[in-house]
Amino acid sequence: MPSIEDELFPSTPGKFKIDRSNRQLHRCFASTSTMFLWALFLIALTASYLSFQSFVDSGSRYLTASWGGIQWEKQVRTSAQIHRSGGISVLVTGATGFVGSHVSLALRKRGDGVVGLDNFNNYYDPSLKRARRSLLSSRGIFVVEGDLNDAKLLAKLFDVVAFTHVMHLAAQAGVRYALENPQSYVHSNIAGLVNLLETCKSANPQPAIVWASSSSVYGLNEKVPFSESDRTDQPASLYAATKKAGEEITHTYNHIYGLAITGLRFFTVYGPWGRPDMAYFSFTRNILQGKPITIYRGKNRVDLARDFTYIDDIVKGCLGSLDSSGKSTGSGGKKRRSAPYRIFNLGNTSPVTVPILVDILEKHLKVKAKRNFVEMPGNGDVPFTHANISSARKEFGYKPTTDLETGLRKFVRWYLSYYGYNTKAKLVH
Repeated sequence: MPSIEDELFPSTPGKFKIDRSNRQLHRCFASTSTMFLWALFLIALTASYLSFQSFVDSGSRYLTASWGGIQWEKQVRTSAQIHRSGGISVLVTGATGFVGSHVSLALRKRGDGVVGLDNFNNYYDPSLKRARRSLLSSRGIFVVEGDLNDAKLLAKLFDVVAFTHVMHLAAQAGVRYALENPQSYVHSNIAGLVNLLETCKSANPQPAIVWASSSSVYGLNEKVPFSESDRTDQPASLYAATKKAGEEITHTYNHIYGLAITGLRFFTVYGPWGRPDMAYFSFTRNILQGKPITIYRGKNRVDLARDFTYIDDIVKGCLGSLDSSGKSTGSGGKKRRSAPYRIFNLGNTSPVTVPILVDILEKHLKVKAKRNFVEMPGNGDVPFTHANISSARKEFGYKPTTDLETGLRKFVRWYLSYYGYNTKAKLVH
């Protein structure tokens, strides 16, 4: 039996086999005019097919990227269901981010309804966000892929679910990245925030809002420890400026529309499933790969210090803020009476220098770091941070319990596991 090659190619170079059926086909195309017409027909048929295929592919991409529909609404409602007495239903923005994923899991664990929203941007490797999303999905948390600036999407979410609370953690993070892409900070941290507040003010009932500000708002402040009443009008980076703008914007919406709003100033959060752009994370990666690490120093060779705060302590502060948030007082976009407006520091209250951080990493990794000390450039970083947490402690009993030694041990264990140095990664909680 002839092979496929035999059917397609002649057995003798330069000659074609033509059987009787082929001779009849040959007569059909004998005249030049007939062959020309057939050629036009085939070209037209091919073009029509390609155009149709392109249309189908475009339609498929559109349907894949779209949201809405009966099945989508069912997923949102199911995820938002409350499973405990006195529970809350929370829209968590930035749900596949570092803090967002941990807060979402903690809310679900205690029986609250949780729906996530995230745009999966590529500020850092989106595969880490996808992995967090898989973890959330395994716990019954549905994450909607979309952007804060999509007003129709936000309106639809609030139409499907009457959220009692919003945990707003979506933001463009990072101090130094603002030098490369300043527009992304305005897009996410200001425009996105305003769009979310516009949706919340018009919701009925209005949700209470807890959102992530930053310790960066303290900027060039030299008074320590940093207290919520300290001046915050000297930002050292665009990131800090957008977070400070966020505090002013949220105050306006609280004042005009009666939204209950709590802002949280996080102090250098670290831990499992963290952000790869953070120093402790990149140090770990470079130490294991035998690459040098850059350690910045301040003026007069002073070591930089940070109030490193473990993720579990931050999560406790977020949940405490949600539980004590009070209620929004507006309806239909109109304020009926005053609503709570609060700002809290969430830190560890024990600043540690960066070289000591590296010492601890070396201990847990059992590898010596190749240290390269460099004077701190003028890129928006500040020499130290130190949180006064007395207000959060008084208001909802915030009390950090994890020191840096313990927290980094848990982070290293996760890192080695997640990146294949050990067994499959599991969230440390």
